[in-house]
This record gives sequence, structure tokens and C-alpha cells, in this order.
Amino acid sequence: MRYALAFVLTVHGLIHLMGFAKAFGYAALPQLVIPISRPMGLMWLLATLLLLAAAVALWVAPRAFWILGAAGIVVSQGVIVASWGDARLGTLANVVVLAAVAYGAFAWGPLGLRADYMRRASIALDGLVAQPPSVITESDLAPLPAPVQRYLRFTGVVGQPRVQSFHVRMNGRIRGAADAPWMTLTAEQYSFFNPPRRYFFMQATRAGLPLDGLHAYAEDGASMRIKLLSMFPVVDLKGPVLTRTETVTVLNDMAIMAPATLIDPAIRWRQIDDQQVEAIFTNGPNEVRAVLVFDATGALSNFWSDDRPALAADGVTLQPQRWSTPVGRYQSQGKYRLASRGEARYAAPGGEYAYAEFDAIEVTAGDAVPRPR
Repeated sequence: MRYALAFVLTVHGLIHLMGFAKAFGYAALPQLVIPISRPMGLMWLLATLLLLAAAVALWVAPRAFWILGAAGIVVSQGVIVASWGDARLGTLANVVVLAAVAYGAFAWGPLGLRADYMRRASIALDGLVAQPPSVITESDLAPLPAPVQRYLRFTGVVGQPRVQSFHVRMNGRIRGAADAPWMTLTAEQYSFFNPPRRYFFMQATRAGLPLDGLHAYAEDGASMRIKLLSMFPVVDLKGPVLTRTETVTVLNDMAIMAPATLIDPAIRWRQIDDQQVEAIFTNGPNEVRAVLVFDATGALSNFWSDDRPALAADGVTLQPQRWSTPVGRYQSQGKYRLASRGEARYAAPGGEYAYAEFDAIEVTAGDAVPRPR
């Protein structure tokens, strides 16, 4: 689709050179009957430059595409109207570009989910306390069950600062049900603690059309919004049930992406056996439970909870189902050793299935957390 749009922009832009050439006498162009003055010829040239710049921006500066495209449409349509009898067919190309510009304005502009995500993350980053956090010691691990202690030593948190925030980038694929087709996925996330806040933004593709999604979790509750073409709502959920559901996700992130936060007194622990513990996490009025499963090396291998229901096909109803996130392929992530691959699974009545697979999970924490861009 990007190549097709670039082709339209390029051809449409170059056609505008005809008006410039006629105005300055560089070519006779008898097919252009209506006279074109030199000032108007410069406007034809400006339309060319703006449309070609928009085509280039599709690759080098996608956030600027819709601005350049909108400016190009305005100038282009202006000169087309001035030479309507000769150039009126150019309006069709402008309609195509306008549709792409409208999508770009919502995808990258100030009213889209991406802009909301960046705004929330920036405010949270600006609110972080500037003082250096205290360092985690062995005495901080002492109250924890033995499997959790082993995991925290395995990940390398001892001797490192307490985590105030972290940022994640990931690739993968996602689907809405066990029998639904997979969609490619790119995502990033900012998480903060004291109090817990989580902002997750994803982009996927369904039937060749882009989907944007924003999961937000903060003091005022949780919300989940998904839009087709960045404009048309597919899912729009919020409320206390979703907030409790997403509280499980926050605990999951703590366990997988920021294990240093497992020393938080908001988590109560119950050891089940040498490789399993139950975590009871409380945040405000929400209390959720999950079981963490560790392997023989001390690494976390799975996390499951009955407190995170699945979203039904209607995009509104939440259905009770066991949720799990098996993880693996541990590797160095800055100062820590963390999982770089994982799945999200539901135990549906028809059988357990993975609805999301994540690869190349990259986590940065502390001073390394980048600004939204």
C-alpha cells in the first residue's frame, strides 16, 4: 500500500510540472488550453515539490507525511480549480491522497492513539523523582520465598538500583481467537511504579489494513482502545472489571520485565513447592492472584492467573478463562538477564491456545529509559 501511494504521489506531483513548464515557456503543451501566469506556474511547481516530499516522507519521516500531503493537496487543488477545464481529472488523484492523509493525521497526528500514548508516557516520565533510587541488597530478598530469591539472583537484580520505570519494544504476532488469522505486531510500552502505571501501544495489520491499540493503566483506572485505520473504533473498554484484569498484566510485567520490583510490599507470597509460588498483588481496591513457575536453573518459565478474563468476540464481554504467559530464551538486557521471547495464552473451553507471540523483547530500565518519539 505504501508503494502504491508513493507511486500516486510521484506521478501526480510530476504532472504538475506541466503547468510550471507552460507558464515559463519551457514547453508548448497545446493540451493545456487555459493560459497560466508565471505566479500561478510557481504554484504548480510548489504542488510538485510538496507531493514529492510527501512521497519521500512515507519512508524517511512518516509522521510528517500527512502534513506535507495535506499542504500538497491544498496547493494542487487550487491550481487545478484555476485550470479546471484542462486539469480537472487531477482531482481524482487528490481524493486518493486525501484518504491517505486522513489516515496519517489520525495515525501520527495529535488526535490519534499514538499521540495519547506519547503524551501519557511523557507526563509520567516528567513526574519521576530525580533522586537516585536505593540499591537492592540480599537483605531485601530475605523475606521472599526461596524460588523468588533464586530468580532475582538469576536475573541479576542484587546490587542494582530499585526500578522506577522501564521501557519495552517488541515484535510478534497476535490474533483475536484460536481460529482467527495471525496479524503481525509491533509494540512498545512504558511502565512506572509508585504508583503503578502502564501504557502499551501496538500496531498490527489485519487483511492488509492497519490496527492501532492502546492499553492504559493508571490511578484513574484502565482502558483498552483499538482502532482500524487509526480512525474507526473496534474495541473501547474501561471500568472496574477491566482495571482488575489489567492489574494482573501489571504484575506479569513486574515478574517478566522488571523482576527487581518483586520485592514490593504490595505483593504477598505463598510458596506452593520448590518451583511454584503464588503472588497476591494489591493495588488500590484491586487484589489479584497469580502463580509463578520456575525451572531448575531458577528462571521464570511460566506465569498464570485466573483473574484475567478473555475478551469475547463481541469486543465488549470479558469471559473467565485461565491466562498464562510462558517465557524463555533469556539473554542480557542492559544490567539484567531477562526473557526475550514469550507467549500469551488462554485456556478456552475448546482448548488452550496462544493469542499472542512476542519475539525480540528489548527492555531498558532506569536512566536508560528513552523519551517517547
